[in-house]
Amino acid sequence: MYLLKNNFIILLIVCCFTQTSLGVSKEKFLSLKKNKVNVRYGPSFEFPVKYIYKKINLPIKEIDKKENFRRIIDHKKNSGWIHVSQLKKVNSTIATEDKIMFSNPSIFSEPVAVIKKNRLLVILKCEVDWCKVETDGFKGWVDKGNLWGSLN
Repeated sequence: MYLLKNNFIILLIVCCFTQTSLGVSKEKFLSLKKNKVNVRYGPSFEFPVKYIYKKINLPIKEIDKKENFRRIIDHKKNSGWIHVSQLKKVNSTIATEDKIMFSNPSIFSEPVAVIKKNRLLVILKCEVDWCKVETDGFKGWVDKGNLWGSLN
């Protein structure tokens, strides 16, 4: 009886850890490939257009997929379905609050520009706590805090 009880407890612990690790999924971000992208009510061309994005490189989060369509959500919580031909690997992020762009990855370097909330930033490269970005002709470094999108 004692051995059976111990085996049950071990089995219970293993199941809990297995389910926890399986339940965690990494968010998948993508970017818009073109300046005009249709977002549909459902996952086919038969569904009507819900709205149209007019911003190349806009980062979006994939929340579902069906065949060649991806259900997405943006930083403003708008959602719908986009054909995969209109999407690419993420290369951008959105500032969720006003930030300062610096010439180097340090708050002690020269400020380059003020980045306003909801500004689209194209990612050139990222380091541990900083990303080198470009927006409206400005290039510089911003800290990774308060950015929406993948920072790989």
